[in-house]
Amino acid sequence: QVQLVESGGGLVQPGGSLRLSCAASGSIFSIGVMGWYRQAPGKERELVAEIGSRGNTNYADSVKGRFTISRDNAKNTVYLEMRSLKPEDTAVYYCNAYIITGVGSTSRGYPSWGQGTQVTVSS
Repeated sequence: QVQLVESGGGLVQPGGSLRLSCAASGSIFSIGVMGWYRQAPGKERELVAEIGSRGNTNYADSVKGRFTISRDNAKNTVYLEMRSLKPEDTAVYYCNAYIITGVGSTSRGYPSWGQGTQVTVSS
């Protein structure tokens, strides 16, 4: 079994910064794409940013230039550096990772989610 544990959320004033972390642990052979999603009250969950195993990235238009995603493959950890935060960034942020277990004929891949961490941007 695999666990994704997020940390780093909290309350910040508009224009401030936060750094989210998400560490995967358990039965892991490798990890494919890792990403961050968010869900605001009354809205659907949306992709914020994602990063491939080789470092290629993709961002939602609403966060381009303000958020930076990165990963440490040795630590099975993904980060989200958030700057110039706005009230509309307020949401629960979820980590997602495509987990690959086993090798050869026993190899399996599946998406795994963290429990979510609250980010509130307010004065």
